[in-house]
Amino acid sequence: MGLSKEFKDFIMRGNVVDLAVGVIIGGAFGAIVNSLVADIITPIMLQPALKAAGAEDLASWKPGGMLLGKFIASVISFLVIAFVLFMIIKGMNAAMKKKDEAPAAPPEPSNQEKLLTEIRDLLKK
Repeated sequence: MGLSKEFKDFIMRGNVVDLAVGVIIGGAFGAIVNSLVADIITPIMLQPALKAAGAEDLASWKPGGMLLGKFIASVISFLVIAFVLFMIIKGMNAAMKKKDEAPAAPPEPSNQEKLLTEIRDLLKK
């Protein structure tokens, strides 16, 4: 049982969570950059070279042939991933805050307080 508690404490530390979020967001943003280069910039740059070489299939390389839809899909995917991570982290923070705010049990009265309580009760009689 101790090992699982230690692992949970390790995972819930801020540094580990921040690192995990950074890696996920970085991967999703990398997909946006890759799509921008492969689907937008490369077709624009290759179009003049293909025209100069006399390529026959220019229909797929004209500006309408750019894969703008793929790029927009990768941007939407990034936004969805970022929103889901935001909601997960928000839930974790709320759970941690709730856990921290849990009222502690009142401390047991000291011997002096117990004795004073007994004297008070005897005086009431």
